[in-house]
Amino acid sequence: MRLMSDSITVKIPKSVLKTLESEAKRVGLGIEEYIIDLILREADPAERSSKYIEASRSLLLEAREELSKGNIRQAAEKVWGVAALAIKAHAEAVRGRRLTSHADLWEYSEVVENDLGSWVYDAWMAANGMHTCFYEGWCTKRKVEEAIKRVERLVNEIFKVIKELTH
Repeated sequence: MRLMSDSITVKIPKSVLKTLESEAKRVGLGIEEYIIDLILREADPAERSSKYIEASRSLLLEAREELSKGNIRQAAEKVWGVAALAIKAHAEAVRGRRLTSHADLWEYSEVVENDLGSWVYDAWMAANGMHTCFYEGWCTKRKVEEAIKRVERLVNEIFKVIKELTH
């Protein structure tokens, strides 16, 4: 049995999509992550961390689905989103800190590395390589598969941390 993501499709006017794409790019996020941020902006840190890690896990499934369809660039961008949302989830759950920029994500990834181990560096760099891949189209299916493995560990370990903090 294959797990499917629990996402929906929303139709919006192209002019709005262009604005979303522009704003998401400005802050260094994919469209999905940017929309999630907008929706969760007023939520409390515990709810945001829970929703971020939930979205991260769902987006990981979507990355696999895109890769299985041969959509390497879309899969790569989703892998980046998975890591970004996981880092945000950790920041909210562990430090009560809201990350709002690409620079915040980079800075805070070192906190996660200190908390969870040096392997986080590899996962974070793999995710960032996927972000570049989306814009440049340089990566191969194998590179995306390898990034998924590393980023999946990041998501799973952060999920465990959040679960321990909330139970």
